Amino acid sequence: MAVSNLSPALRAPASSRAHPKAKPGYGKRSVPQQRHDGEGDFTLLPERERHIAGYVDALPEGAAMDIKSLARSQPLYGQMAVGSALRALGVAGHLRHVRCLSGEGDQVRWVTRTFWSRTAHDNEWWTAFLAAEEHVSVPQEATEAAGTDAPTEASEPEPAPKPAPVPVPVQPPALVVPQQRTAGQAPPPVHTAGDPSPAFAALARLGRTDSRLALSAADCAALEQAAAEWFARGVDADYLTHALTAGLPVSVDSPFGFVRRRLRDKLPPRLPATTPATQATPVRRLMVECTECGAPGRPEAFRDGLCRPCRELEPA
Repeated sequence: MAVSNLSPALRAPASSRAHPKAKPGYGKRSVPQQRHDGEGDFTLLPERERHIAGYVDALPEGAAMDIKSLARSQPLYGQMAVGSALRALGVAGHLRHVRCLSGEGDQVRWVTRTFWSRTAHDNEWWTAFLAAEEHVSVPQEATEAAGTDAPTEASEPEPAPKPAPVPVPVQPPALVVPQQRTAGQAPPPVHTAGDPSPAFAALARLGRTDSRLALSAADCAALEQAAAEWFARGVDADYLTHALTAGLPVSVDSPFGFVRRRLRDKLPPRLPATTPATQATPVRRLMVECTECGAPGRPEAFRDGLCRPCRELEPA
C-alpha cells in the first residue's frame, strides 16, 4: 500500500537558502482562489512532486522558476528530476508557464512568467484565468523588483530625433546573385549592401543557439521573408529563436526544411493595428508555454499545461 503518497507535503527550507530572484517582471506569480497553507495541499502527489511543490510554494513572489535555479537551490533532485516534477505539477493543475507581451505603444517586449497555485485547478479554470489575465493592465516591470540592479527599458535614454534626409540621386543598388536552390523552391530575396535585416540576423544566429539548426547564408536569405513576417506581427528575435528551437528532435536531417516548416506552422497571429488615440494604452498579449517542450500557443490550445504533440506522446 502506497502510504507515502498520503504523507504531508515536504516543505523545503526555502528561507534558509538564497534562492535567486528573477529579473524584473519575471518569475513566480501566485494566483487567487487558493486554500490557506497547510490544508493538505499536496498529499496526493508522489514524494518527489510533493517536495518540489512544497519548495516552490514557500518561495516569495518573483522568485526564479527556471529548472537550473530550482535544482541549484535544493540538494535532493537534479535538473532532469526538477523538470519532470514541474511537468507533473502542470498536469496536476498547480502551475502554468506563460509569455506576456507587455509595454506601451511601440515599446513592448515578451515577459516570461510562471503562475503558481497551491490549490490544484482544472483546465477550464486555468483557461478562464489566463483569458482574464490577458486583459489586465501590466505595471511597469521596474516597479516589481525594488532593490534590484537589473536595468529596465525605462532607464534607457530616448534616441535623438534623426534629421530630415537630404535628397540624393537614386543609384541602382548592387545586386548580389544568391546561390541557386533546388527546383520548385522560392528564390531568396535580393540584398543590398549594408547590415543584414533583423530577420536575417535572427536566422543566422540559430546555429549558435543550437547547432542542429545551423543555416547557410543562402538558407537565411531564402527564409528571410518568412521570418520577417514574424517581426511584422510584433515578436522580437528572442521570441522567434525560442519558437524555432523549442522541443527539437534528437537529430535534424534538414535544418533548412525544418526551420521553413516551423516558420509556417508556428506563425503567430497578427496583432490589430493601433490608432493614434490608443498608442499609449498598455498592450498585453499572452501565450502559454508547454511545460514539456516550451512551445508557445494560445491558452485554449493547452490541456494540463501541454501542447498537443506532447500530449500525444503520453502513454495510453
